[in-house]
Amino acid sequence: MSKYQRYIFWIFLIFLIIFRYFSTRPVYKEGDIIRITAKVASEPIKYETSQYFKLQSLKIYLPPYPEISYGDLIVVQGKVNLAKKSLQDIKLIEIKESANFLYKLRGRIISFYQRTLPEPHSALIAGMTLGSKSSIPREFWESLKKSGTAHVVVASGMNVSLVAGFLIGLLVLFLPRGKAIPLTLLGIWIYAILCGFEAPIIRAAVMGSIAFTAIALGRLSYAFKTLLLTVILMLIVNPDWISDIGFLLSFAATASLLVFESKVRKLISFVPGIFREGLSTSLAAQIGVFPILYYTFGYFNPLSPLINALILWTVPLITTLGMISGLIGIVVEPVGRVILFLAYPLTSWFILIVQRFG
Repeated sequence: MSKYQRYIFWIFLIFLIIFRYFSTRPVYKEGDIIRITAKVASEPIKYETSQYFKLQSLKIYLPPYPEISYGDLIVVQGKVNLAKKSLQDIKLIEIKESANFLYKLRGRIISFYQRTLPEPHSALIAGMTLGSKSSIPREFWESLKKSGTAHVVVASGMNVSLVAGFLIGLLVLFLPRGKAIPLTLLGIWIYAILCGFEAPIIRAAVMGSIAFTAIALGRLSYAFKTLLLTVILMLIVNPDWISDIGFLLSFAATASLLVFESKVRKLISFVPGIFREGLSTSLAAQIGVFPILYYTFGYFNPLSPLINALILWTVPLITTLGMISGLIGIVVEPVGRVILFLAYPLTSWFILIVQRFG
């Protein structure tokens, strides 16, 4: 393919995204009474008096009960409020719970965390391990945002990067880097399965796989083109992802890994092996996601790099203990609880730092 043909190809894909975006926009008028039948595509945020999620680009607020879960098929009716991009005077007509095994497994693991540890410890582990944000207390959520650490539980892309960083840091102690990376890729997809194969996790797993494969092959320019093509194809499939915080963070974290990981690893060459690999991955990913997090949450804490340095080392350990204890706990709960208790000192340190600086 000539250089001219390549330009035409990329321009065509960009125009295809634009066409898909505008052709799939639902057309509403102010005050329209509409009925929406759709699957809940993101985990609802639970408040004391309501639960929040989006359907067809409209904000939906329903009473806290009956609880809505990710993957449920629901029918709602209400009046369109274009100013607030929401549905007012909502009535929940019908709800059909998802029969997907992975969704149910995910719910059982979260319930196990909640039975075993108090809040916000259980919510923090559920957020790190499975990307669940629904049970995070509001005050603690505000502390996460103000301390610059909300990405730990809000961004599945960051979680994948942190898990991958921990795995490769551990594996390179026993294996050559070329053999450690394929096992890291396997670990990424096992993590995606454990998280219920939600859309944000799948996107992050795809992008993370591209990044680590490129690192293994040493072909960063090729990886950038592959990453960009992957992102474009994802947006063609679902144009709404262009405004999805998880999608943007996954892309930013992956691109940052490709650009900065090797440079950061050289800068911190004095750090011991297992910590150096994981830390270089975490720091490289943060470089790209920081502007998005600041724009999204509107907070800038000048101590954020220090705060992240103090708590990020706990994230892969908490995530690993959370995954192992969750899987064992739903089969043999007493054994799972013993393993989960090992994470309590780590979550206590994390919460102490976040609340002190947030």
